[in-house]
Amino acid sequence: MEALIALIIGILTACGVFLALRGQTFPVVLGLTFMSYAVNLFLFAMGRLAIGVPPVIADGARYTDPLPQALVLTAIVISFGMTAFVIVLALKARAELGNDHVDGMHHDEEGPR
Repeated sequence: MEALIALIIGILTACGVFLALRGQTFPVVLGLTFMSYAVNLFLFAMGRLAIGVPPVIADGARYTDPLPQALVLTAIVISFGMTAFVIVLALKARAELGNDHVDGMHHDEEGPR
């Protein structure tokens, strides 16, 4: 199970980095979203996945650690807000520049370097 979660985290991170290095804004936003999913899954897995134990402290000795769950919930809310902000910035840049390239120029245009 741990190997599967590690593999999923690695695939999400690799896809996120690959998409974040693209030239258009939508793949960059999608890549950042994949990387945030990978970080959330990593934080959640660091809480040691436990099956069949209560989420709060009970009379038993074993319980689920609530800190990683709280961190992931907070990270989900923050990443949703930041994704919405980046999408609005991308739409504004597309409206002003007329294209969706990250650097603001087409590849066939010559500009200052």
